[in-house]
Amino acid sequence: MANFYLEFEKPLKGLDERIISLSSMTNPNKDDILSLSKIKEERAILINEVYSGLSRWQRIQLARHPDRPYSLDYITHLSPDFIELHGDRHYKDDPAVITGLGHIDGHKIAWVGQQKGRNTKENLYRNFGMMRPEGYRKTIRVMKLAEKFHLPVVTLIDTIGAYPGIGAEERGQGEAIARNLMEMSSLNVPIISIVIGEGASGGALGIGVCDKMLMMENTWYSVISPEGCASILFRDAKRAEDAAEALKPIPTDLEKVGICERIIDEPNGGAHRDFTSSAQSLKTALIEELDNLSKVDSSDFLDNRIKKYDALGYFEEG
Repeated sequence: MANFYLEFEKPLKGLDERIISLSSMTNPNKDDILSLSKIKEERAILINEVYSGLSRWQRIQLARHPDRPYSLDYITHLSPDFIELHGDRHYKDDPAVITGLGHIDGHKIAWVGQQKGRNTKENLYRNFGMMRPEGYRKTIRVMKLAEKFHLPVVTLIDTIGAYPGIGAEERGQGEAIARNLMEMSSLNVPIISIVIGEGASGGALGIGVCDKMLMMENTWYSVISPEGCASILFRDAKRAEDAAEALKPIPTDLEKVGICERIIDEPNGGAHRDFTSSAQSLKTALIEELDNLSKVDSSDFLDNRIKKYDALGYFEEG
């Protein structure tokens, strides 16, 4: 059950509360059991109505849902033996990004995942998922370690952008992201990037250079947030919904232009309503992509990435 309801999800709240009430009964009678079954059927029908035909703005809201699974949820579920690695060996550790090693169905992989917090205390610790320069330097350190031991890299993207604070800029935020782009482009191991929530600007791109870009169904990936775009284009952040339509940042849009290569289905109602099913869908897609990329010769990764990114745009001489 959800703990928080977006505006368009509120019709489900009453049914969810009745289901919780009936399910918590210690000695339900036949009428209670029958009533519970009927309410669950009603909710299933209503979920189909609520979540079918969502607008771009509604999908962006789902990507930001506070109950949505975060990187650490997926990593610890899919790799129970996960060992976290800390620090960039230059300045300090950045809790806004999780890095480490683990197994998933026989595949040894290096995990990199941007991590938000569940409450104010956690968000302050995780810096709301906004990485600092030491975070990008930590990720590339772990990626180079993965290359040394011939391990594929899996990055989970979920950020509103890189942290723009004075300290981050003083320590070379732009340089750290640029170096990641350069180093990742020539890494001699497979890189799979999965957008599990939000993917905004260079903050996402700094861990998003890859061989395969996958996106969960209710996510977005763009050069700027809808609010930021609306502030620039319309001089009004309240027109974020209009900006979302102009940006076309959701998976179906990005699949058409070749940025997203695979959309991972979420359970009906979104990943926040059924984490187990969501994690299983991600796992199935990830293992298939790992199996396919394991057949690619390491000497071909650079050329393949050049072709991949060259195909995303074009230019015309005037």
